[in-house]
Amino acid sequence: MGNESNKKFTWVIKNFSSLQAEKIYSDEFVIGGCKWHLKAFPKGNNSSNHLSLYLVVADAKHLSFGWKRHAKLSLTVVNQISEKLSLLIEIKEFWLDEKIPDWGLARVIDIGKLKSKNGGFLVNGEVKIVVEVDVLEVIGELDVPEATPADWVDVNGFQVLRSQAKSVKRIFERHPDMALEFRAKNQHFRTTCMNLLLNLINTLCQSLQDLSIDDLGQAEDTLTYLKKLGFEVDWLEHKLEEVKEKKIEEEIGEIRMQELEKELKDIEALMEKNKEELKDLEKKCLDTKALLKKEKAKVLAARAPPLTLDDVV
Repeated sequence: MGNESNKKFTWVIKNFSSLQAEKIYSDEFVIGGCKWHLKAFPKGNNSSNHLSLYLVVADAKHLSFGWKRHAKLSLTVVNQISEKLSLLIEIKEFWLDEKIPDWGLARVIDIGKLKSKNGGFLVNGEVKIVVEVDVLEVIGELDVPEATPADWVDVNGFQVLRSQAKSVKRIFERHPDMALEFRAKNQHFRTTCMNLLLNLINTLCQSLQDLSIDDLGQAEDTLTYLKKLGFEVDWLEHKLEEVKEKKIEEEIGEIRMQELEKELKDIEALMEKNKEELKDLEKKCLDTKALLKKEKAKVLAARAPPLTLDDVV
């Protein structure tokens, strides 16, 4: 789950110690009119004992030909006991393009230090990452053009972009009581919460191949957060459970497929071995037939007409 504000985005990684995926992604966020993700390697990328973090251009494959982004960023691994002990890493200016769609560090913080019981970086199973992105130049179109007052519309008390209005209206048409218990008055916070809801729905609309169990775990955390705020989202919880069940079925099926593929290879190898053995047996059979033929000839020769008296005397 994550929250964005101006040039900063905060990513709270839940259940960090139990993550099994090689890499995980944050929710999508927008800074400088560009869509981004954070990518993390909990067990390290080319460095087995350090957390790796990268800023990633979202949907890079779908951007117009020749796009480029010039930026600089800072990464902070937040110490949740003492802010003064937080680890801040500033990265100098860099360019991103089709060939290099992400930028970051393979060695951010030692895993042992990160997981230290009283170190303050891992608290209640959570690791908190703050990224600040300064977009210096964009070649190509912005993902999200700078919004003007005319770009915003009110839907059931939520200020949303016109591009989101149709989706939000459809949600309220089907679930009119969804936000009756949501009491927040701050319009920016209300918009942020609606964006969380829309991002969650977008996550569930992805293909199973593009989702991991950890992604769905983070979606579940987002859903829990929205429920605590007063959103009535039981309908979404049911859909999330359906997607989780399908994902688990897919993973079990993939494991079973791998087992069957191995079994099939073993059978084919055994058949090939039996073919070779059969060839040897066929050759042995032919050799034996040839020997039998010779022996028959000898026997027939031995059975020539018996000797006569003249032959004997």
